[in-house]
Amino acid sequence: MGKTTTTVNLAASLAVLEKKVLIVDADPQANASSTFGYDVRRLAHPDKTVYECLLGSIDPHDAVLDTELDNLKIIPSHINLVGAEVELVSMENREMYMRNTLGKLKDEYDYIFIDCSPSLGLITLNALTATDSVIIPVQCEFFALEGISKLLNTIKLVKSKLNPDLEIEGFVLTMYDPRTRLNNQVVEDVRSHFDDMVFKTIIQRNIKLSEAPSFHKPVITYDAESKGAQCYMQLAQELLERNKVNN
Repeated sequence: MGKTTTTVNLAASLAVLEKKVLIVDADPQANASSTFGYDVRRLAHPDKTVYECLLGSIDPHDAVLDTELDNLKIIPSHINLVGAEVELVSMENREMYMRNTLGKLKDEYDYIFIDCSPSLGLITLNALTATDSVIIPVQCEFFALEGISKLLNTIKLVKSKLNPDLEIEGFVLTMYDPRTRLNNQVVEDVRSHFDDMVFKTIIQRNIKLSEAPSFHKPVITYDAESKGAQCYMQLAQELLERNKVNN
């Protein structure tokens, strides 16, 4: 649903707006990590990833890596994270490991983004237990609303059982092509379902947005003048405005 694209580019845009931001790559596919040039097979310290942080074998500060933006850092992922799902199952308070990890870092950043796997497994459950709010990207495609109800039920369950502070920050419409009737119909449907929970900013389809990861850059540093960069900068500003109102 454009989750990694939104994580990386929204985080980078906030960093450009002088917010201190950390990305936690909690997806074993490690797409957020590779966007910043961190190949999980060739990390200088392959034993310093989100996997080791979660299992408590290292201090999370030791896993934080730089990006080309001074205000943006990342904790990389590794395919080993798949194993953490199994290892955590038998542990006490297994949903709390991400919260405990990020508790050591949260005062150092204005925003911490957790890029989750598409599946609703134990690592994603840990992320939902650790976070204050959830941003849900929704592609402007035919099956856009499928799967959302399951995710919303999971969020509701986590809120009632594990994290009473959990809120939905909003829905972000992505991969929008204003020329197609279907895309416009999806926008209308999502807005009618979720009303003001939907961000006003819509992320349009953009070739630079698609190209940027292959150059190991967020779109804001790949081509700041592109429509994709402008959309995510606008989304970052809207998020800041929302947070100002809510606080």
